[in-house]
Amino acid sequence: MTKQVDVAILGGGTGGYIAAIAAAQAGKSVVVIEREKLGGTCLHRGCIPSKALLRSAEIYRQAGEAEFFGIEIEGRKLRFDRVQARKQKVVDQLHKGVQFLMKKHKIEVIHGVGRIMGPSIFSPRSGSVAVECDEGEAITIVPNHVIIATGSRPRILPGLPVDHPSVVTTDEALEWTELPKRVAILGGGVIGVEWASMLTDFGVEVNVIESAAHLVPQEDKDVSTELQRQLVKRGARIHTQAIVEPEKVQIDPDTGEVKLEIVSNGQAIDINADKLLVCIGRQANIENIGLENAGIEFGNGRIIVNEFMQTNESHIYAIGDVVGGLQLAHAASAEGILAVRHICGEADSGIDSRRIPRCIYTAPETASIGWTEKEAVEAGYSIKTSKVPFQAIGKAIVQGDTTGFVKIIANADTNDLLGVHIVGPHATELIGEAAVAQWLDATPWEVGEVIHPHPSLSEIMGEAMLAVDGHALNL
Repeated sequence: MTKQVDVAILGGGTGGYIAAIAAAQAGKSVVVIEREKLGGTCLHRGCIPSKALLRSAEIYRQAGEAEFFGIEIEGRKLRFDRVQARKQKVVDQLHKGVQFLMKKHKIEVIHGVGRIMGPSIFSPRSGSVAVECDEGEAITIVPNHVIIATGSRPRILPGLPVDHPSVVTTDEALEWTELPKRVAILGGGVIGVEWASMLTDFGVEVNVIESAAHLVPQEDKDVSTELQRQLVKRGARIHTQAIVEPEKVQIDPDTGEVKLEIVSNGQAIDINADKLLVCIGRQANIENIGLENAGIEFGNGRIIVNEFMQTNESHIYAIGDVVGGLQLAHAASAEGILAVRHICGEADSGIDSRRIPRCIYTAPETASIGWTEKEAVEAGYSIKTSKVPFQAIGKAIVQGDTTGFVKIIANADTNDLLGVHIVGPHATELIGEAAVAQWLDATPWEVGEVIHPHPSLSEIMGEAMLAVDGHALNL
């Protein structure tokens, strides 16, 4: 069977289905090819289920802190089976929402494995997609344009016995039916610290093993330092500049206990755990999708694209984790929209990655946009900075959470806003104001002049912006 469409999208994750909706809204006929469930990693094995677990962990921790607010809670008990049931309910609800959107926009979804073909009897140019459907039927999609959005999977450290139930990735950890008592987390990046925060709040003994000098090394060092301090304060053990040799990871054949010998900051340390959770990043799904057939260029584990997400085959685009860069759901969505606009002849510029917010849903949350202080200095900017603590904000005191700060980095010569870094309560919500400010090219003074409601956490944004020039009112 052969089907002709305007746009074929290989992958129905966040980037793929958002691109499909954008194309349908532009009047294009669209087919989405998905081998599993619509929503992809973000909805089923990443963003959404992990945030649902993080929310339950937060509530459990806060229940233990209720006496601070004059409330006694007797018999606090963690029912992890109910935590998992709620997580799945959230995922199922959102999955139904994505399915509804496909029907609403008359987007055809084909469940199966798709591979891009080279020139053939179906088309004189590459880009037709051969689909092996779940029902056994074979379909050939002949599109005018293709968008590759096949996502990524957890990266594995070569040599680790990942076929053992004691060594897992987040895919398996999300399905735990009961919590381990001790977990060693290999990797202190975004995923690793979120799991460390969650498991610590659930009462699990946690060791985080990170090869860099500090956690989340891509973030501003002040943020990383505060996040690490708070995790340690809540009981997590952090090992930085750590070397892990796979052959020194041993699993007891009788108990399944994991024994690790690591070297952290030059010191030999033995760690025993019930589970080793591997969080060393994600690997793009670029194998077996026909890149070679179509002559699409790729290298260093990613598909090579230009600023409009075009591959070297101009009618074939790629978005999301498969192109590297910021592996974030909202980045993939923005790239999908950009690709569709370019297909429609409406795009005149690409995406500035420094205008994409980065969020970490730990306790405390962190969020950032733009340059870190180190990056700005290395880029040659003359900078001015401010740092305002949440303890200066009335609403934070009311809420009983004054952890962290907002840090602003500005260009001392032009007053342009270069970066905003937040660690503290509701940081992932507050960063939206900074994103709007950057989009509008607002200066710190202009954001500081905005009238923020009182009492609110958002007041810290105004204070921090004014503090860049020494004009903060509550410090």
